[in-house]
Amino acid sequence: MQPLPIAVKFDPERELQCQRLAAELGCEVVTADSDYPFLLVYSQEGLAIQQSGRGAPGPVLVDFSAGTANHRRKHGGGELIVKAVAGSKQQLPSVLDTTAGLGRDSFVLASRGYQLTLCERSPVIAAILEDGLERARLAADCELNEIVERMTLSRGNAIDYLRQLDEVNLPDVIVIDPMFPASKKSALVKKEMRAFHHLVGADSDSDQLLQQALAKARHRVVVKRPKKAEHLGGLKPNFAVEGKAIRFDIYSLRAFGK
Repeated sequence: MQPLPIAVKFDPERELQCQRLAAELGCEVVTADSDYPFLLVYSQEGLAIQQSGRGAPGPVLVDFSAGTANHRRKHGGGELIVKAVAGSKQQLPSVLDTTAGLGRDSFVLASRGYQLTLCERSPVIAAILEDGLERARLAADCELNEIVERMTLSRGNAIDYLRQLDEVNLPDVIVIDPMFPASKKSALVKKEMRAFHHLVGADSDSDQLLQQALAKARHRVVVKRPKKAEHLGGLKPNFAVEGKAIRFDIYSLRAFGK
């Protein structure tokens, strides 16, 4: 296995946590920034990915209790992802998020009552996502506790996860949000995307993931795309839900309730 391009920054107040995380990920614990462009850092806010060097942007972490996630929970009634997943109001469909990332879209769906399984194949991204979920479970916010209890993290490749599913456990809806190379036209890439591209790289198997999802979803597959991007794998969807910058392509397999 190729070593991860990241290390855990030593924290004397969390020495055991640092050692356990490094052992789990198979990476080093370092006391200084050293030569790693990114570090995993523990802080009062939680486990974060921090870019090294002078002028580096702030840390990337998962916090469902504040910021954008909290705003979307309380004020995001017209969320495109909810419209795309849809389903019966009497019995909301089960959802598999095959590219969980920082869990943002999944959190929105969970806040609307959907039950979700989140697949994340990057062990580093999965670690900060699990840390965010655990902090939300322990928060003094009963509503937030209930939301994250509807989110189950599965670490590993979503294609392998789908292949091993039997007929009884197939998800009603499968969501795919492929990551694409950063635009060369933009001089400043969002800090989250810099970290993701460094740790994960491009999703070279996203076409294969779509084919596997179409074979396993009960009712529909939803693919998140930049608004002007080509259809994933060149496969035209049945319809799409569009916003200003993104769209959700919907591949309808079977009507809900059937």
